[in-house]
Amino acid sequence: MMLHLFHTLLLIPSLILSATACQSGSGNAESDISNRDSLPSENYVSNEGYNTIWIKSDGMTVKDRFITPQGYQRKTYQANEFGYFLQHLPLKKMGSEVLYYNGNVKAQNKIYVSVVNLPIGTRDLHQCADAVMRLRADYLYQQKRFKEIHFNFLSDGKPRYYTDYIKGDYSAKKYWKYMEYIFAYANTASLHDELPTVSSVRNIKIGDTFIQKGNPIGHAIIAVDMAENEQGEKLVLLAQSYMPAQEIQILNNPNDPKLSPWYKLKDGVILTPEWKFKSENLKTWKN
Repeated sequence: MMLHLFHTLLLIPSLILSATACQSGSGNAESDISNRDSLPSENYVSNEGYNTIWIKSDGMTVKDRFITPQGYQRKTYQANEFGYFLQHLPLKKMGSEVLYYNGNVKAQNKIYVSVVNLPIGTRDLHQCADAVMRLRADYLYQQKRFKEIHFNFLSDGKPRYYTDYIKGDYSAKKYWKYMEYIFAYANTASLHDELPTVSSVRNIKIGDTFIQKGNPIGHAIIAVDMAENEQGEKLVLLAQSYMPAQEIQILNNPNDPKLSPWYKLKDGVILTPEWKFKSENLKTWKN
């Protein structure tokens, strides 16, 4: 109930000075395309950079919009798990464009396939690492795991706890003020140092994030869905925000338009539309 209020309230900017955050298919969906299995999948690659065969346009969540390729099964999660939360992120209608914090439009330009339908505020704060932290915090807030909401500041590497900041006010308005406080003083560098590294992309889990500290700037993206075949090979959907502050978007796969927006990852370079990561940049949450 509180998270629903958070999604609909009018966000009020805080007075914190900004620090740049990017710095130092379901069964029914599968049946919808069964008559196309014999056709080359490249027939369905759109001019927007994704394969329409993997899209169910009327789906309004991650899970309902994106169809898993043949031979892969979507990972399933309990309602109290982070994976479930991410798979059920609300999406804007198909064809929507990403908006910046000031209302301007970010052109599609083969970068993204869908837009996550969450408010981002009216300040230039909700950038790359901020979006990753926000999704994790939104999940914990929804689950009322309030004591687990904390992120380290860049300045001293120490955590700032949600429960200390709000002083008993668990309202959605106060929650967002805390998040903007975090956005202002944490970034890719602090989140990179806070989270443990995953040894190989073969071990990736939904919710894991690729983070580069960068010099002078870095970037962060997050896995918001996952499918696996009988051999244990995994596909993921990746999401990001970017600079300036903007809505979260589900990314296209520039490496493999026939598979896009799904990614089949391997150790080495991970190329996304606006950033090149390395497999050793993969991070995971501690709990």
